[in-house]
Amino acid sequence: MVPLSRIEPDPDQPRQQLESLDELTASIRTKGVLEPILARPLPAAYPHDAGQRRYRIISGERRFRAALRAGVSEIPVIEMDVSRSEALEIALVENLQRVDLTPFEEADGLSALVEQHGYTHEQVAAALGRSRVSVTESLALLRLPRAVRDRAIALGVSARKSILLEVLKLASEREMIEMLERIAEHDLKRADVRDEVRARRSDARQDEGSGKAEEPVEGGEAGLKPHVFRFQAPDERYSVSLSFRQRVVEEEDLIRALEELLAALRRERETTASF
Repeated sequence: MVPLSRIEPDPDQPRQQLESLDELTASIRTKGVLEPILARPLPAAYPHDAGQRRYRIISGERRFRAALRAGVSEIPVIEMDVSRSEALEIALVENLQRVDLTPFEEADGLSALVEQHGYTHEQVAAALGRSRVSVTESLALLRLPRAVRDRAIALGVSARKSILLEVLKLASEREMIEMLERIAEHDLKRADVRDEVRARRSDARQDEGSGKAEEPVEGGEAGLKPHVFRFQAPDERYSVSLSFRQRVVEEEDLIRALEELLAALRRERETTASF
């Protein structure tokens, strides 16, 4: 057992929002802290005085804060002698294994594992016991503009990952926000959103096809031509063409688009097989 006075939260803790502590506080008052928190020892001010060693939380900040509110003086701690980077990695994985994260919180956590700790999508999937497609879909949500993300949260539709993925297919921020508002107003289901998104994209393609070519821009190119990626199999059995709305496409954009295409094809196959 370690006194609460020698335990401190991690300011870089990836979970920024803690839900209500009322129920947990009441439980700790009657039963105590049943599950130890994970913490790492901090460098001691007095190396030979182990009794004054301080700890920084890796996992279990809710239990720590609820114990403070409950008036408990000490709690059980599992000490892990790991680096700061390793501690953050453990905290990220532990948080991502929770069932109450919003899709945006999950996407941020997955991104941290990939960007800060060098995980591949396959390694993230293995660490969390999920499919690679699920990981890729979650990371795709990071492509939503900040204004769209904030609006989804404000409208109360940010917990619906499948719907957010459909909204992501729209071409502009304005269209995305309009769709979110329709979802909130009419309580649209994923199938409804998918159909509306398909209709809008189809209309947009028809408008582009029937429109006149843009006039040359002074000092620039004639119109804004989309970037097109083409691939033909060595034996010429098939060819693939992907057209992007933006003129400049990074390699990561192309890889992400191909992964999203595969994920969509797998979803369609699973949907068809279920009937």
